[in-house]
Amino acid sequence: MPTLPMEVERASLGPGLEVSRVLTGLWQVADQERGGRTLDPEAASRALEPYADAGLASFDMADHYGSAEIIAGRLAKRRRDVQLLTKWVPEPGPASPETAAAAVDRALTRLGTDRIDLLQFHPWSYADPSWLDNLFLLAEHQAAGRILHLGLTNCDAVHLDMAIRSGVPIVSNQVCFSLVDRRAAGTMSQVCREHGVKLLAYGTLAGGLLSDRWLGCAEPAIDESLTWSQMKYRRFVDQAGGWERFQALLGTARRIADRLDVADPEGDPNVTSGLAEKNVSIANVACRYVLDQREVAGIIVGARPGERTHIEENLRLFRFALDAQARRELEAACEALHPIPGDCGDEYRRPPFLTASGDLSHHVTHFPAPWPVTAGGGAARVSTGTPWEALAGYSRAVRKGDRIHVSGTTSSHAGRVIGGRDPAAQTHFVIDKIDGALQSLGGSLEDVVRTRIFIRDGVEWEPVARAHGLRFAHIRPANTLVRANTVDDDLLVEIEADAELS
Repeated sequence: MPTLPMEVERASLGPGLEVSRVLTGLWQVADQERGGRTLDPEAASRALEPYADAGLASFDMADHYGSAEIIAGRLAKRRRDVQLLTKWVPEPGPASPETAAAAVDRALTRLGTDRIDLLQFHPWSYADPSWLDNLFLLAEHQAAGRILHLGLTNCDAVHLDMAIRSGVPIVSNQVCFSLVDRRAAGTMSQVCREHGVKLLAYGTLAGGLLSDRWLGCAEPAIDESLTWSQMKYRRFVDQAGGWERFQALLGTARRIADRLDVADPEGDPNVTSGLAEKNVSIANVACRYVLDQREVAGIIVGARPGERTHIEENLRLFRFALDAQARRELEAACEALHPIPGDCGDEYRRPPFLTASGDLSHHVTHFPAPWPVTAGGGAARVSTGTPWEALAGYSRAVRKGDRIHVSGTTSSHAGRVIGGRDPAAQTHFVIDKIDGALQSLGGSLEDVVRTRIFIRDGVEWEPVARAHGLRFAHIRPANTLVRANTVDDDLLVEIEADAELS
């Protein structure tokens, strides 16, 4: 066994922000408080002191994790060596400067600081461009010094790329990543490499299911006997092929763990350096696998303030390494599972909803129409507010009966060109914009029967075609692609669409 450093590994997310590679997640505060009991913030913050003392001084939370921000803020008042990462997860709907400012103010107040280390934004619906509007507003607060760095959470690869190319300085994306869910290892990691973005991985222990506790256990029911996290990740296990396949994965991890021992700072594998146990656990193997992924800056392991800690087990991650054989065995066990459907974060946007409740009832109350609708003359119409709609006298989309016709749509939005000069990113935003118009009129992309793509002379056509294919491959509408000069040199792609509602 090689001698490994005892120090907690750290990673840089951006200038001035270095975090421990095992971050302490405080989402379980909400679970602790779900019966209506509120944790005492001073006592709970004292319970977090041992994490910071051990070097696990980076804390991840969100505006909806109960009193987590207040608790972490109390801790930060007593010590300057902690990093506070939080999230803004607004309900879907229009963005406004007032709403964004209130969200930042609330986080600053609860954290007891004048600058947030990392504020991560969660987009609910890409068909509603308010997610980008909110990011642009947050970037203004960052420029004003109220936020050090901006991140995303549960954002897919296409829209992470789009946001960055649109000028938002994103440094991280927090996504689910585990032996059960390896979506982030695909296109997401490619986008991160291209833009220098780091991944913060949650769900690495699948709510604690990836542990010795569940090896050989009967399949638990998804009910209130489980924690919220366990209910959520039981649904992931079902999607991955069920409890029997999951048990095979646990068995593989256990066999690998049996071959591993931690090493002490002097290199003597028989000394445990104060760690509670010498042997490596299934949880250790699962965490180390994700930590070893190139684009992962850190994993987020949940803590329940005032209850049992896992500090010793977390520290053990820095005392062993997975060899090539172990990695091959884990890869083979993962390949035997079914891939989790979609891209990162899709579990919050489309069925199957892999949440504790199996739907979005614990997260949002409703999804308003992305664009306002007017009616008259036997038709319903949508306008997206671009200057040309009023100037040239047309609607973005018109519904008459069961047919919806969407006008030629470009990537212009609120005085910006979304996606920069990248034709694929522009195409994806155009399709999002079409989707928003269709949703406002009672349809969806699934109803599209024909598209027409106009590509500006000199622009490469293949990235546009591939982007269209990614979004429409399962729908397969009729399509025409032509060369044509668009009305603006920066607008590289324009798309029309026709839909028929069944």
